[in-house]
Amino acid sequence: MEKLLDKFASLIIKVGVNLQPNQPLLINAPIEAAELVRKVVKEAYLANSIKVIVNWSDAETSKEELLYASVESLQTIPGGFVERYQYLIENNAALLSITSPNPGLMKDVDPKKAQAQQMAVSEVMKPFRNYSMNNQGQWCVVAYPNEVWAKKVFPDLDAKAATEKLLDAILAASHVTKDNDPVAEWKELNENMTKRNQKLNDLNFVSLHFKNSLGTDLEVGLVENHIWAGGKETAKNGAIFNPNIPTEENFCMPHNLKTQGRVVATKPLNYQGKLIENFVLDFKDGKVVNYTAEKEIEALKNLIEFDEGSSRLGEVALIPYDSPINAMNILFYNTLFDENASCHLALGASYQTTNLKGAEAMTKEELIKAGSNFSMTHVDFMFGSRDMEVYGTKHNGEVVKIIENGNFII
Repeated sequence: MEKLLDKFASLIIKVGVNLQPNQPLLINAPIEAAELVRKVVKEAYLANSIKVIVNWSDAETSKEELLYASVESLQTIPGGFVERYQYLIENNAALLSITSPNPGLMKDVDPKKAQAQQMAVSEVMKPFRNYSMNNQGQWCVVAYPNEVWAKKVFPDLDAKAATEKLLDAILAASHVTKDNDPVAEWKELNENMTKRNQKLNDLNFVSLHFKNSLGTDLEVGLVENHIWAGGKETAKNGAIFNPNIPTEENFCMPHNLKTQGRVVATKPLNYQGKLIENFVLDFKDGKVVNYTAEKEIEALKNLIEFDEGSSRLGEVALIPYDSPINAMNILFYNTLFDENASCHLALGASYQTTNLKGAEAMTKEELIKAGSNFSMTHVDFMFGSRDMEVYGTKHNGEVVKIIENGNFII
């Protein structure tokens, strides 16, 4: 396992953020990931990073704060917080986020308090969120297990065995195995993803229509001059990086006014530490106008009503049902993995420069007119299924079947 983590850390630096000489690196990480963080820091300095900064977090401490701190305290941003991120923007830093969720940990927390804190942080983080979402610098999200998450995924195992098994699954999904060359495998994966992006861009669809037997019947209009992306991306400094490890998605930008119909989620969504299960969204003219959920509907309400843009789509992604991650037959209760096992949508902000031609030269008003969505959040949820059918409509009215029985046929 020591050697596997060494390979994982090397992959993160070389392929994930593709750290450049003399470039700073910010690592946001939970305390459970300390072993991996130490290895990443070593790899970063071996790649000649000028400075590595680690922001540590602890979910249990965050829970106690949300339970007992006042709303005023939760909305107070400590001194130096914004300045640290401003330094990173000014010095073209790369960003690594290590996620290690605790599904259901916040079930006893007042959702209004959680929402108040998130709104306050989101407001001051606008510049850095724009920096990463518009690929001003490289960024990458990876995962590391904790016992609570592992027991949720593998409830029949004891905590130690479950954690070890979850780490094995994370590494396998990330193409890190005992005998392989992860960097070489990611090169091939990126080439295949780029070929599919090109096919979809050449088809230049006006809209996508999703249907399955669970009740999804959704038409998603795409922005004109859209760009399909997925796999590797290019930062403004020219560095090629992979924002997600793992990834299997080809994604595009929905028009913020042109989604109609119903979508039925096929996997739970962990949001604000609460597990939203079996939820349904109804869209009209791009906006969620009705929603239901069997569990944690208040958390779903908080997401949809977070701001004006959070009730509209910022991303639509196509993933084959027979993707390597779905073939593992593991429900990860984590978007980074579950989104790569299923077609998904995202409520909230669009990836402007990634998914829209000419976005860099456009004003915010021009981007909104083009159909881009603005929000202080971006949350993916899964709705793919074994019997999913996806049709694309071209500008001349021709309808092309893209996915049949959950898998690509183009």
